Amino acid sequence: MNIKDIKSFFPVLNQEVNGHPLVYLDSAATSQKPIQVLEALKNYYELDNSNVHRGVHTLGNRATDSYEGAREKVRKFINASSTEEVIFTRGTTTALNTVASGYGRQTIQAGDEIVITYMEHHSNIIPWQQLAKEKDATLKYIDLEADGTISIEKVRETITPKTKIVAMGMASNVMGTINPIKETAKIAHENGAIMVVDAAQGAPHLKIDVQDLDCDFLAFSGHKMCAPTGIGVLYGKKALLENMEPIEFGGEMIDFVGTHESTWKELPWKFEGGTPIIAGAIGLGAAIDFLTEIGLENIEAHEHKLVAYAMDEMEKIDGLTIFGPRDPMKRCGLVTFNLNDVHPHDLATVLDMNGIAVRAGHHCAQPLMKWLQVSATARASFYMYNDEADIDRLVAGLRAAKEYFNDVF
Repeated sequence: MNIKDIKSFFPVLNQEVNGHPLVYLDSAATSQKPIQVLEALKNYYELDNSNVHRGVHTLGNRATDSYEGAREKVRKFINASSTEEVIFTRGTTTALNTVASGYGRQTIQAGDEIVITYMEHHSNIIPWQQLAKEKDATLKYIDLEADGTISIEKVRETITPKTKIVAMGMASNVMGTINPIKETAKIAHENGAIMVVDAAQGAPHLKIDVQDLDCDFLAFSGHKMCAPTGIGVLYGKKALLENMEPIEFGGEMIDFVGTHESTWKELPWKFEGGTPIIAGAIGLGAAIDFLTEIGLENIEAHEHKLVAYAMDEMEKIDGLTIFGPRDPMKRCGLVTFNLNDVHPHDLATVLDMNGIAVRAGHHCAQPLMKWLQVSATARASFYMYNDEADIDRLVAGLRAAKEYFNDVF
C-alpha cells in the first residue's frame, strides 16, 4: 500500500483549512480515523446495537461476538498470552490509574520507591505522585542524557532493592525518544520491582510484544492509533491481575451480589464495571485490522524516513531549535521545536492560518519542559498518512512565520 492509497482512507484529510489544503501534523495528540473504522462503528450502531454478555437475542449475541472478538485482536496485536490479560478501559490514563490504585495501594509500603523518568506524560506521573504521598513512599526520577535519551547506566543507578514499581513511557510524546523498555524491565525484576509501560505513543508506531518485553503492565489508547476516542487497553500479567482488587464496582463485573457481600467475575471482566465501551472496542478492533494490514514495521520505517527528512530541512532554518535525539532511529514520528523568541502558541496560530495543524504548549509534560529549560514547545507529529510534501509545507510555513514575526518585531 503506497502513501496515496493510505491517505485515501482518511476522509478528514481531504479538506481545506483557512483556504489551504489541510496538512495534519498532530497525530501524537490524536490520529485521524480511516473509513474502515468509521464503517465498523456505523455497522454496529445500524445493525448490531445492543448491550453485551447478558442478552440471549441475536443482536446481543452479535454485539458480544464483536466486542470479545476485538479483545482477541488486541491480544494478538500485543502478543499477550491470553485474553484474560486484556482489559478494556477509557484510555491510557484510566489504565495507569487502575494499576496505581488497584496494584499500588495493595503493594506499596512506607519507605518503598517508585521510579519514573523526567520525560513522562502527566498521566504517568500524577498517579505515582499521589500513591507515594498516600503511602509515604519515595518517588525517584531517572535522569536523562543530554540528547534526551535514557542510558542503562542511569537506570541501574536509580533502581534499587527498595524499588517496587518502575513506570516508563515507551516513547516520549515531546522528544519522540524510544526508551529501553526491555532492558529496564530486566533491571526492575532483578531488584524485585514490577515494570509498568505507558505505550500511548508506542502502540500506534512500534510493534509490541509484551512477552518479549516482559513488562508486568502496559497501557495504551485507541484514539492515537486510528480507533475512536474513549477506548483504551490495560494489559497485565494474569497472576498480578488475579491478585488485584477492582477499583470500579457495579454491573458487569460481579459474579454474585448478596445484601452484605459480593464476589467478582473472573478476568478480564472483573475490571470492566458497567456497560462496556462496546462501539469503541469494535472500532479499536477495526483499527488493529487496518494497522496490521499496513504493518507496524512499515509504519515505523516510514516515520523514521519522515523524521530524518524533517530534521534535515528544519535545521536549515536559522534560529530553530529541535529537542530530543538527533538520530531518527532513536525516535518515533515527531519533531518538537522552538523558533527564536516566538511563543509556540503564536507560531502554531500562524501555521494554522496556512492550513498546517501542529500542537503547541507543554504537552502534559511540565517536568520535561523544566528539564529542557523552556516553558513550552511546538510539535509536529507524523503518521502513516503523512509524506515529504507535508513536511515541505511545514518548512515553508515556518519560514513564512519567521518572516512575519521579524516584520512585526
